[in-house]
Amino acid sequence: MAVDKFPVEAGHVMMFARSIGDANQIYYDQDYAEKSEPGAIVAPPTFVQASAQFDPDYFLRPKIGQEWFGSAKGPTGITQREGSGGGGAAGGIGAGLHAEQRYEYHRQLMVGDVLKATNKPGETWEKEGRRGGKLTFSESITEYHDENGELVITATSVGVRTERPATSGD
Repeated sequence: MAVDKFPVEAGHVMMFARSIGDANQIYYDQDYAEKSEPGAIVAPPTFVQASAQFDPDYFLRPKIGQEWFGSAKGPTGITQREGSGGGGAAGGIGAGLHAEQRYEYHRQLMVGDVLKATNKPGETWEKEGRRGGKLTFSESITEYHDENGELVITATSVGVRTERPATSGD
């Protein structure tokens, strides 16, 4: 995802921490945070994923009048089109899914930072699967830089696509 301006705001950090069930005071209590090692309110480890809300073209965001992928058991709002293969993927290929997410912190992310996110492709590799044929893995790397251009966080997402819909395993 590419985001030109992602402000790290205290209210946003507090609500994110609450949404993941983390009650650590360093995410919302200024007095407590000032006495901590970082000396300020910091963001939880996966917080930069919230930058998606600042990307108007984020592919998981519903768009009025358009079909979209939800977060239920399967894609929601998407109708099966003629020529689609099993598993709902177009062109007769198997399904894709999010396989891994990792973050490398170059420094602590703090309230007051304003980040810019840029995306670039990473490595791609293949493995033979047991039920869905060949598995193709691909990385997407998002780099978050602060207003001084310094790298703050590198987020690496790994997706996997099956060659065909998985068969039932007996």
